[in-house]
Amino acid sequence: MTGLAADPVCKEHLTGPGHPEQPARFDAAVGALAGLDLVPIPPRLAIHDELALCHSRQYIRLAEREIFEGFHELSTGDTIVSPKSLDAALRATGGALNAVDAIVDRRVSNAISIGRPPGHHATPVRGMGFCIFNTVAIAARYAQHKHGVGRVLIADWDVHHGNGTQDVFYTDGTVFFFSTHQSPWYPGTGARDERGEGSGEGLILNCPFPAGAGRSEILGAFQEQLIAAAEEIKPELVLISAGFDSRDGDPLGRFVLTDRDFRDLTGVMREIADKHAGGRLLSVLEGGYSLTGLASGLRAHVEALL
Repeated sequence: MTGLAADPVCKEHLTGPGHPEQPARFDAAVGALAGLDLVPIPPRLAIHDELALCHSRQYIRLAEREIFEGFHELSTGDTIVSPKSLDAALRATGGALNAVDAIVDRRVSNAISIGRPPGHHATPVRGMGFCIFNTVAIAARYAQHKHGVGRVLIADWDVHHGNGTQDVFYTDGTVFFFSTHQSPWYPGTGARDERGEGSGEGLILNCPFPAGAGRSEILGAFQEQLIAAAEEIKPELVLISAGFDSRDGDPLGRFVLTDRDFRDLTGVMREIADKHAGGRLLSVLEGGYSLTGLASGLRAHVEALL
């Protein structure tokens, strides 16, 4: 069974006319899954102590204060906020954490968490790139702290490098982060020689590709490099930063992945989860700014999870 965490409060994060990270993304994503046999996962707010698994308390207080005071944009970077943005971000994260509980408790085999704002650019001390809190990173830490999960594998196929997730775990030693992304492109990180430091040395694996990359490069990296890395890591939980701005035709990316490619990428992730993690897999929505592309890519992804 596949679980679905999707809180409509996430639509109340308002970014203004013409902004690509728009409330309609939520409806497009949820609507794309109509008719699929998914198990609803109840919503909730993430709490401060959960956010602080990955973010400094100083940053959490700053984000809260600036949203409460009516800032139009976080002072830390390019993230538009509105009066309900904090609730939306807390519910996007809280739903993903409920999904972790459901997966670990075997109430579902795997799950998809549809929330906004996205999260993978949020660093421990900075919101940026449309992101306030790093949902996928918090989910990994939460699984470790609450459920005693050991090694976690995070794979990110968003067209943009998940710099925030990398920063959280760069010296960690218990979380492996793998990313395929367009380069040069926002945010300018994710070079091949960024491999982690200290206890995290070798647990960061970046695969930057030029504009125009598609199935052979990206699926090839998952098949040839990630599967081999998972053999060494043997993760107990598998997470996906599922960005559909790597799909052909997205306005914020220049990759050319198709729905078939997302289905096959999901197959690789299921193979890894089934072999090493008892099937335990959570996918967290990141980017995807063509509404039709997001809908069709996400549908293919979730069909492959079922």
